[in-house]
Amino acid sequence: MSLSRRHVVVAGVGAAVSVGGTAHAGPRRSRTVWIAGDSTAAQKYAPAAPETGWGMALPFLLGRGLVVANHAMNGRSSKSFVDEGRLDTVLAGVRPGDLLIVQFAHNDEKADDPGRYTEPWTTYQRYLRLYLDGARARGARPVLATPVERRRFDADGRAVPSHGEYPEAMRALARQERVALLDVQALSLALWQELGPEATRTYFNWTGTKQDNTHFSPTGAIAVARLVARELLRTRVLAPHDVRRLDEEIPPSWITWPEAAA
Repeated sequence: MSLSRRHVVVAGVGAAVSVGGTAHAGPRRSRTVWIAGDSTAAQKYAPAAPETGWGMALPFLLGRGLVVANHAMNGRSSKSFVDEGRLDTVLAGVRPGDLLIVQFAHNDEKADDPGRYTEPWTTYQRYLRLYLDGARARGARPVLATPVERRRFDADGRAVPSHGEYPEAMRALARQERVALLDVQALSLALWQELGPEATRTYFNWTGTKQDNTHFSPTGAIAVARLVARELLRTRVLAPHDVRRLDEEIPPSWITWPEAAA
C-alpha cells in the first residue's frame, strides 16, 4: 500500500485530516498536534488490539480546538521516517500555529540495521534537526519528546533505563535549539518504578499469548499520554485551557481500534 493512499486516523473535535490534507473545523481552523514517532505512539488497528499507542489516547486530554494527527509508525527511526518521505508528508500538511511532537529512539538504537540506526550524538541529532527546521519553516512549533521507557527491572525491582545516550542527546539538542522538551523517558521510568514489576504488567501489552515490555495496553497508553499532556502544560507549549482530564480517570474502554484501511 503506497503512502499516498494510506488513511491517517485523526482524533479531535469536529475535524478530519487525510495524508497531506488540511484540518477543517468550521469558520475558525483548529490547531493540529502532529505526532512523528514510532510504534509506542502509533495508531493501532483491529488486528493489533489490545496494543495501543499513546497517541491514540492523547485526544482525550486535549481541549476544544486541538486536533491530533498521528503519523507515528511502527518500526520507524528518526532516519527511516525521513528516508521514506514520511516527514515530507507531515510537513505538507503543517500550518502556522500547529505543533509537531517528535519522539524517536527505540529503532534508532538498532545498530545492526543501517536503514534505521543513528548514533546518538551525530546522526540522531542531525536527523532530528530536520524535523525542527521543517516545522519552524512553516510557522509551526516543534517539540521534542524523549523516548518512553520500556518495562525493565533489575533483580532488586528497580526500573532500569534502556535507551542509552539517546535521551541525553535529545535533551542537549533541545537546549541548543531552544526547543521545548517533554522528558517522557525520565517521567515514565519514575512511573514504572512507582508501580513496580507486577503492576506495570497491566500497563504493557501482556496478554494470554504475549509478554510485550515495549508496547502498551490501553491503560499504559493513557498513562503515557497523560505524561505528555502534563509536559505540554509544564513547558507552556499549551495553556491550561488547552488540556483537560489531567487528574481524571479515563476509562480504557474509550480506546478503540478501527479496521485498517484497504
